[in-house]
Amino acid sequence: MRLNVLRVADRGWGTYRTITAALRAAGKGAVIHVQPGVYRETLVLDSDVTVLAEKGPDTVRLAGSTGPAVSVRAGSPVLREIVVEGAGHRGTAVLIGGGEPVLDRCTVTGGRVDVIGDATVELRSCTVEDSSDTGVYVTGTARALLHDCVIRSIAGHGLTFNDAARADVQRTTVERVVGCGIAMTGQSLGLFDNCTVRHTGDAAVLLHAAARPVLRDCRLHDTKAQGLRISEKTGAATAPQGAASDEDATGAGRDETRIRLEKCEIFRTGLEGVLAGDAADLRLRDCHIHETGGAGVIAAGTGRVELDRTRVVDVPGTGVAALDSAEVRGQGVTIARTGANGVHAADTCTVRLADCEISATAYTAVHFGGNARAELRSCTVTDSAQHAVSVEDSADLTAEDLRVEGARMTGVDINGADAVLRRCVISQAETGIRLDTGHRPLLQDCEVLRSAGTAIEIAAATGAVLLGGRIETAGAAGVFLAEGSAPWIEDLAVADVKGSGLVIWSGARPRVRSVTITGAAKNGVYFGDRAEGLLEDCSVADTGYPAVYVGAKAGPVLRRCLVRDTDEDLSQADDADARFEQCRTDNVKVATLATVVEDHEESEAEQEPAAEDQLPELLAELEQLVGLDDVKREVASMAKVMQMVRRRQEAGLQPPPLSRHLIFAGNPGTGKTTVARLYGRLLAALGLLASGHLVEAERSALVGEYVGHTAPKTTSVFRRALGGVLFIDEAYALVPAGQSNDFGQEAVSTLVKLMEDHRDDVVVIAAGYPEDMERLIDSNPGLASRFTRTLRFDDYSPRDLVRIVEHQASRHEYRLSEEAAAALLAHFGSIERTERFGNGRTARQTFQRMTEQHAMRVAALADPSDEDLTVLLPADVPPAVGQ
Repeated sequence: MRLNVLRVADRGWGTYRTITAALRAAGKGAVIHVQPGVYRETLVLDSDVTVLAEKGPDTVRLAGSTGPAVSVRAGSPVLREIVVEGAGHRGTAVLIGGGEPVLDRCTVTGGRVDVIGDATVELRSCTVEDSSDTGVYVTGTARALLHDCVIRSIAGHGLTFNDAARADVQRTTVERVVGCGIAMTGQSLGLFDNCTVRHTGDAAVLLHAAARPVLRDCRLHDTKAQGLRISEKTGAATAPQGAASDEDATGAGRDETRIRLEKCEIFRTGLEGVLAGDAADLRLRDCHIHETGGAGVIAAGTGRVELDRTRVVDVPGTGVAALDSAEVRGQGVTIARTGANGVHAADTCTVRLADCEISATAYTAVHFGGNARAELRSCTVTDSAQHAVSVEDSADLTAEDLRVEGARMTGVDINGADAVLRRCVISQAETGIRLDTGHRPLLQDCEVLRSAGTAIEIAAATGAVLLGGRIETAGAAGVFLAEGSAPWIEDLAVADVKGSGLVIWSGARPRVRSVTITGAAKNGVYFGDRAEGLLEDCSVADTGYPAVYVGAKAGPVLRRCLVRDTDEDLSQADDADARFEQCRTDNVKVATLATVVEDHEESEAEQEPAAEDQLPELLAELEQLVGLDDVKREVASMAKVMQMVRRRQEAGLQPPPLSRHLIFAGNPGTGKTTVARLYGRLLAALGLLASGHLVEAERSALVGEYVGHTAPKTTSVFRRALGGVLFIDEAYALVPAGQSNDFGQEAVSTLVKLMEDHRDDVVVIAAGYPEDMERLIDSNPGLASRFTRTLRFDDYSPRDLVRIVEHQASRHEYRLSEEAAAALLAHFGSIERTERFGNGRTARQTFQRMTEQHAMRVAALADPSDEDLTVLLPADVPPAVGQ
């Protein structure tokens, strides 16, 4: 086959004086050789021809007079080693409107390359430079392949991909651009492999949240903004005339494919390394982010960021931050040498980190605040200038197998938030763990080693649950319980502390079981003045001061405790009121505990336990409640049964099977909460509950808003009820009718397990409308076996409602006249009992309205008497209206 070769020269021996003339004469497959020179013309390519510079690169310059210098409409034309100049250094230099052209070792200067429609262009070893707009703009469904190219000195973005455009960019450098190096909007997608973006005036890479590129082995550096920024609307370069706009794509749905960066390096940025906002869905794998101008990675809005074996180091701000409702997941991440936090989370975001390392942070290494939900699993935190882990506000942390070493302040600091820590090891912190919260955090099998100060500090009025674990080598106390704290501590080992092993300060009321304390430089257990609490089955040995110290007017109970291998077993103030039951000593030089136990047992034989002395008073308080005759009989009967249960236990006999959990079935305002509170106090008086306090909860307190949120919320509420009563009002709302996959089912399952794990530590009362409570019990087999008794709270009769008003009047120093009582009885008898009828609440509201009417009536009297000021008359009874 004879090759069709045409020659072009602006002067001399060439067959054609213009390239356009040669194109008109060329057939399919023709090759046009162009001699050196400047050709001022516009090429329109629509066939399979090749136009090449005869003498190589930079010898042929094609300068368009107006509009694009090169327009491709169809075919597969090839331009090789041609310099294409835009008209007046502005606008489009090359317009690809169709076909599949190839630009090979070409230079495009003074204008951009536009690829529109469904065209496909391939740029091989090309340079695009000196454009006052974007460098390469690809839109519609067009595709651009750039291999070994350079895009530089651009006044806008280097590469822009819009709408559904596709990119295949390899070994390409984008540099010295005023805008972003790469901007992708709409639903564009593509692969960027082994590329470099540097010296940009804006972000190196700017993405619309719906764009789906993959960057592999890319380097993004020396930018004046972020290395990578993802937002809902990017504000990318304006589309050329006739090209589709990105506005139609901004609301498009997000494909399941994530934005991915693999083995990429981001460094020397003016702002954050990565900023993922709005609806971003990003995965960074084996990436290296360092020397940024701000934070390493920020996830904001509803963005999702997954970090896999990624390093974030040497940043002046926070390493990884999550804000708003964003979600961050990390696996094998390294965060080191940050100028602020290592990890920071706030608002309602979610952070889940596993096998991560955070070290050398200038602020707190890991900080969670707001309503953040966080998980740390098998993570290591070292060398923090402040706290290693800080959780505050309403945040919630679950940490498992966490290792903390070298915090200059606190290893784990919980301030107002909630937390579950399992198998965590905290070493060489100033304070190991500090808990200051209205929640009840759980520490299970945790170790606090070599703390400079106190190992575990539980602040004033804080409850906590400490199960298992050990404390070793503390510079101060092993465990310090501040004023009014009420933790549960079981199976904890405390050894070699320079202070006291367990310090129980004034007003603290811990329940301590099976704790061993050895090698304390001061007391093993120190009870401050007026301290309370119960210690059972504990062991104290080898102490520098007396093993147990009891301060003035302190009244703790020590039961079955052992003091051994120490100089002195007990020291207490003259007016201390401690009780020692079945305690003993072994190898103690100065032993007074045995005498105290003997004296106590003799005095105890002469009187009933102090707790049961409260029973008559509590039962009398129950009997004084208005109405509820059946309920009062049931509760009084249960109190007697449980009194017998306790006495059998004290006698060493097996207790009968008994479920203390109850269903309270009744309409609103029938006294369910009041009886629940009394029931808890009764069980506490019998010694069957530690405190008997009441914790009220509804569906919103137990059920989460997303997958994985419900169980922690339910557990948190349950922990606050340990030692008392968990009262769940409108409990049937946990299982809405007809919604089998509602999160409430998870709450019920979690409750069932917790009730089994803490069968002796809490009582659960589920309350609600009678007809709905049966549906709740039927929703889970575990509920039916645990709630075997239902107490029915009948509506109050009109006469009961009058008695409630009389009780309210007495409390507030009023009195009903006989006529007013009669009028009030008629009033309650005439009320229509719709769903708005509130029983006791209606009675209290009626009393309030009566006092208001009374005040208006008495205000009109010139000189009211004492009787006028206190007696309620029929005129004060409000008229009956529909309730």
